Amino acid sequence: MAANERLICRSADLIDGGAGVRFTIRMGDRDEPAFAVRFRGRVAAYLNRCGHVAVELDWQPNEFFDDSKLYLICATHGALYSPQDGRCLGGRCNGRGLTPLPIEERDGAIYYTPSEQEA
Repeated sequence: MAANERLICRSADLIDGGAGVRFTIRMGDRDEPAFAVRFRGRVAAYLNRCGHVAVELDWQPNEFFDDSKLYLICATHGALYSPQDGRCLGGRCNGRGLTPLPIEERDGAIYYTPSEQEA
């Protein structure tokens, strides 16, 4: 485990298409909200910030997927994002996607793995 890695949650905490896990990361001199979700077996993490306006996405605590469980949705604007890569798929995101964060899943846990420059 690298010195700058941080445990986000246990792997079992993220169910495919289910609730996400919120966490914070340090960016410069501020803590920023982030989240991790599982989709089609793979875990992805993003800053919790809509591509349209910097508001948090979740419509209820830790709920990031739309009703179909196929897309991440901004509760404020209805913008849809790909859970696989954060790409804007429609709505008011106007082509601006989510900001992906480096994570790893291993040994039954999920870790935030920033580079030395990001930590």
